[in-house]
Amino acid sequence: MRLKKQKRHRRVVRFYTACFGFREPFKVMCDGTFIHHLVSNKLVPFEKVVGNALGGSVKLFTTRCVIGELQVLGREYGGSCNAACKEFKIASCDHEKRVTAVACIMQIIGEKNTDHFFVGTQDFEMRQKLKEIPGVPVLYGLRTALLLEQPSTHQRDFVKSSEESRLHMTDLELQMLKKRTMERLSAVEAEEELKPDDAENQIDKDIKYQILATQSVVEREAERRKMQTEDGPRFKRKRAKGPNPLSCLKKKKRLEPNPNKANGDDSGTRSRSRKRKRSRGKSASKNSDD
Repeated sequence: MRLKKQKRHRRVVRFYTACFGFREPFKVMCDGTFIHHLVSNKLVPFEKVVGNALGGSVKLFTTRCVIGELQVLGREYGGSCNAACKEFKIASCDHEKRVTAVACIMQIIGEKNTDHFFVGTQDFEMRQKLKEIPGVPVLYGLRTALLLEQPSTHQRDFVKSSEESRLHMTDLELQMLKKRTMERLSAVEAEEELKPDDAENQIDKDIKYQILATQSVVEREAERRKMQTEDGPRFKRKRAKGPNPLSCLKKKKRLEPNPNKANGDDSGTRSRSRKRKRSRGKSASKNSDD
């Protein structure tokens, strides 16, 4: 189950990084309910636990309105309030009077989440509201585990519509295209001095206009793809590697050691074995007895 959860979280994080430009270290905006969940379940250190859930380094943020709301709730949330003041960075909310945590965080997120915040909350109604905003990943806790919600259908439809809009030219690009083609066409006419009354020249003029228009469209599309590849995430392609150069070497023949050389005999002749000496002590004693 843990491996499946990690793979699911990795897919969600990859979706937001590729489609909405999220980058490490990920910024996580936490409300009072999420901070209290971390403290009550002893999920410490906070940054390490949240970073393991997202698969990268993180920075935890909260607001003054959230801290004020925790102070009002009483002694049960005292430890959560102290942790929010010490362990979390405070994001500026520009509220003169304290508002609710939901209203404060929703105002910081805005309509497009330009600051690329992950939102950690245990409030179900707030999670449902954040699903309607494109580019807002939601993180919540379940006992001792942190879960990352899947992108909503509204967010996926927004990504598809934005990709389709990129494929078509805008009005400004269309005007620039027409202007460029007319400039090229006027330059060609000045060089060749085409006659407007001649029918053949008029046909050649239309053909050249179409050719120049297609060339400009191709150039414009190439420039756009180049800009998208520079701005978008870069992925390394896996290429086939060459063979190990050590495995391509020829095997070396092992030289068998010469036993004659080991014994110090260079003549090549085999050394004679040592003669056994017979002990004649027993035979001599028998003869003396006789």
